[in-house]
Amino acid sequence: MRLLMLGGTEFAGRAVVEAALGRGWEVTVFHRGRHDAPPGVRSLLGDRTAPGGLAALADDPGEWDVVVDTWSAAPRAVRDTARLLRGRADRYVYVSSCSVYAWAPAAGYDEDAPLVEGASADAEQTAYAQDKRGGELAVLDAFGADRSALVRSGLILGPYENVGRLPWWLGRTARGGPVLAPGPRELPLQYVDVRDLAEWILHAAERELSGPFNLMSPQGHATMGELLDACVRVTGGAAELRWTEPDVILQAGIEPWTELPVWVPPGSDLHDALHSADVSRAVGAGLVCRPVEETVADTWRWLQDIGGTAPQRPDRTRKGLAPEVEARVLAAGRGGNGVASTTP
Repeated sequence: MRLLMLGGTEFAGRAVVEAALGRGWEVTVFHRGRHDAPPGVRSLLGDRTAPGGLAALADDPGEWDVVVDTWSAAPRAVRDTARLLRGRADRYVYVSSCSVYAWAPAAGYDEDAPLVEGASADAEQTAYAQDKRGGELAVLDAFGADRSALVRSGLILGPYENVGRLPWWLGRTARGGPVLAPGPRELPLQYVDVRDLAEWILHAAERELSGPFNLMSPQGHATMGELLDACVRVTGGAAELRWTEPDVILQAGIEPWTELPVWVPPGSDLHDALHSADVSRAVGAGLVCRPVEETVADTWRWLQDIGGTAPQRPDRTRKGLAPEVEARVLAAGRGGNGVASTTP
């Protein structure tokens, strides 16, 4: 198989490239050159946002079995690339997002749930959900429904993460001491390890799958307790998880998802949207999810290998809770207002 990866030097794109190389595929990476491409690929350099930025791709004689694209800004970049490649590639896989569903999707929503109105294919960058839907529409326009797959991912974790969610929790538990753990412990999560996402994408390309797929683990593949327990174990066990009721966290003004990454309160629109999608279509099409312990351990090992500080995408907000806020809530909890005892 011949893969053209648009991007391919960070997080999801890099995972796709490494998985393809592991299968013995021939891989071409089109990227801006800001980061080194993985060894073993052929690199083409260009900036999709600049005038003439696709010249290297346009001048290259290559043809491919599949193009994989993770673009999340102005839809016109997807439009221009897809139109350029529609006669030179068999299939186009676009890594989209479950954010394309109209807010707020009901718990258990599947791929037929109502969608946001996509930004125009000619549009500059607007809002994340509208831009991702605009990217989907651009792919469908160039490749049609039969030659494209729309991978509507949710929460992505694992090595190379440059968003700051799991790396923040690992850094926090590594510091030790009492840790504000957002409850309940048994809160079901839904996410995908970036390597499982990559393997499914390649599997889908080999099988010539088409259409939209919600690409996350089945709900409850892991719980908040299992995720944080794994973080404590791999970082040395010095942290003490203090499980705290959702109402206490919200009353303290702490923002779910950003200040306490991954977590959103049960029963909320956010939880229904981020942790309760119907993923039976992807599972039926071969999605296999590794244990949360493996995702956490491998991410910690990667962080150690790069010196302990994860890269950070400049277009994403920084994640994590300020130490003084955490200390204030934990101190108030000693008075009996919703902070549970330390995890054994």
